[in-house]
Amino acid sequence: MSRRSEPEPADRERVAILNGFGITIGDSIIGLQALRVAQELGAIPGRPILFRRPGERPMVEAVYALADDFAEARPFPAGLVPERTPPPPWPPDRFAKLVDLRDFAFDPSFRGVSMIDYFLGHLGVAPERIDAAQKRNSWLGPRIRTVVPLELPQDYVLVCPRTSIGLRDMPEPIHGAILEWLLAHSEAAVVTLADSPSHLAGRVVPVPSLASFAEMCGLVAGARLVVSTDTAWVHLADAFGIPCLAFFTTHDPAWRVRDYPLCTRVYLPPAGVPPALEFPRGATDIAAVRAAWFPNGPDLRWLHRALEGSLGRTS
Repeated sequence: MSRRSEPEPADRERVAILNGFGITIGDSIIGLQALRVAQELGAIPGRPILFRRPGERPMVEAVYALADDFAEARPFPAGLVPERTPPPPWPPDRFAKLVDLRDFAFDPSFRGVSMIDYFLGHLGVAPERIDAAQKRNSWLGPRIRTVVPLELPQDYVLVCPRTSIGLRDMPEPIHGAILEWLLAHSEAAVVTLADSPSHLAGRVVPVPSLASFAEMCGLVAGARLVVSTDTAWVHLADAFGIPCLAFFTTHDPAWRVRDYPLCTRVYLPPAGVPPALEFPRGATDIAAVRAAWFPNGPDLRWLHRALEGSLGRTS
């Protein structure tokens, strides 16, 4: 990220985007795809400035570093807070155009629409005029040289049960059931990003510590199939053309993976929880989301069918 923060005279000819596209890997990947489309159509001219909060996680900052050829990332200027109020402390002619995406996850218009459509609309592009292929994460793959951790087998299924927001984590029994089913039905090795149940020790391959975003991408690009909860791994799978089985609870999958042709989506909406809930309001929400993973109680045949269908697509 550039060390410059305060706007400069030359910035008057440039577009400024406040907050970039969020603080998570998935949101950032999708937002940068929207930006590329907006640039190709002329809605966003030149190389815009993405004002971002300093000190974000290295993996997130690495995403923006890959986009340096078409967007300049800078830290928020002094006096500019991440929230949408107060308004930016600049005269209206400081930039050619100012796109304020601070706190977009809490914007009521963000809920109930595809994330890529939300970003496109705010960048000046009518989403309905863009075809599905342009809404996939095609900007990423050509810009990164992936690195596959040497400790991994050559052929594997990758299981991703955890998120940065624990509300959407897979419950341990679901994670364990997925591992057991894959061990019994897949010729490929089974790799997981979380601890395995003790009775599966030695049979499931744990992911080694990932030192870079290139390794994170390589982990996905080298997989036969990605099985994931609602998190960045789903969007990386699309970027590298890897089949994915994705589970959604708090968010309708149409808002996230509508345009991913290789993604099989399973929607498990929790009872009594408002759509698009980002953070739990208390123990009741956590319990409701966990219960949503068990729509038929202890009967997990629905899960086995989903796994069978997704694994069949990799043959």
